Amino acid sequence: MVRWHKKAVAAGAVLTLAAALAACSSSGGKQEEQGSGGSGSGVADTPRMKVALITHSGPGDTFWDIVRRGAEVAAKKDNVELQYSSDPDGAAQANLVQTAIDAKVDGIAVTLSKPDAVIPNVKKAVAAGIPVTILNGGLDSWKSTGAVGYFGQDERIAGQATGDKLKQLGAKKVICVIHEQGNVSLEARCQGIKDRLGAVENVNVNGTDQPATQATLTSKLQQDKAADYVVALNAGIALTAVTAAKDAGSAAKIGSFDMSKEMAKAVKDGTVQFAVDQQPYLQGYLAIDALWLYKTNGDTIGGGEATLTGPAFIDKSNIDAVEKYAAAGTR
Repeated sequence: MVRWHKKAVAAGAVLTLAAALAACSSSGGKQEEQGSGGSGSGVADTPRMKVALITHSGPGDTFWDIVRRGAEVAAKKDNVELQYSSDPDGAAQANLVQTAIDAKVDGIAVTLSKPDAVIPNVKKAVAAGIPVTILNGGLDSWKSTGAVGYFGQDERIAGQATGDKLKQLGAKKVICVIHEQGNVSLEARCQGIKDRLGAVENVNVNGTDQPATQATLTSKLQQDKAADYVVALNAGIALTAVTAAKDAGSAAKIGSFDMSKEMAKAVKDGTVQFAVDQQPYLQGYLAIDALWLYKTNGDTIGGGEATLTGPAFIDKSNIDAVEKYAAAGTR
């Protein structure tokens, strides 16, 4: 947790630096329309850049809406044209990277949940002179790509911290729900929990099919009366797990990774015991802002190491401080 704190301080310093650079470079008075609210005097007076943000999001995953929102704010500040695309299939995501290369974008921010599939094309981008940042997934492999930075949490450490939290809460048997098979980040979370709390069983579900997910979890909880905690790896699955536990007549409690407006409400009313927040808004923001800093000033962030944005635990003790940001769609 000390390691995360140091990186969090570094991330805050980056935001301050970026804002200062933007203010200096926009001192010539250039302004840009920012919707009906009027002009944006904080827009950087640097050459227009075109940046591709490419994630492994599946349809309807609100987590990625938060990532994208952070990226859009950075893009607006930095005079960047942001092109967003996503595909949960590794080969298809790799093709999106190739499309960005062919379009001769000025930078690429990409996730590496399926590193074996995506990394070859990331290396092509770097070889073509296109700077790349990695966000959210690929901590163990990002350095091999030649990327200029990584922004996310150490998923194994986040899982271990969650295992410690579960032990404090008295958990004996945990079901860890993986909503996307083959996603190395999700597997690392469950392994981290198991590192600290041996009695952990992984259950795979299709995260894009909520009814099927609910049915799978209901059946599992009906069969396994020893399970006293279900840990979901995103907010939507956690809320589905709440319903599944009720349907199964199970006393199992629910913990979750990631925040949302609905998750904040669930934590506040005790339906979900805790959420592990990796600050996706910050991941999106920093991944784009780092490309602008690199292109305009040759800056890199993290000193050759990952810049960690989590984990941070949200529970009843601190939900009041986070709730308003979740309601605004930025946590």
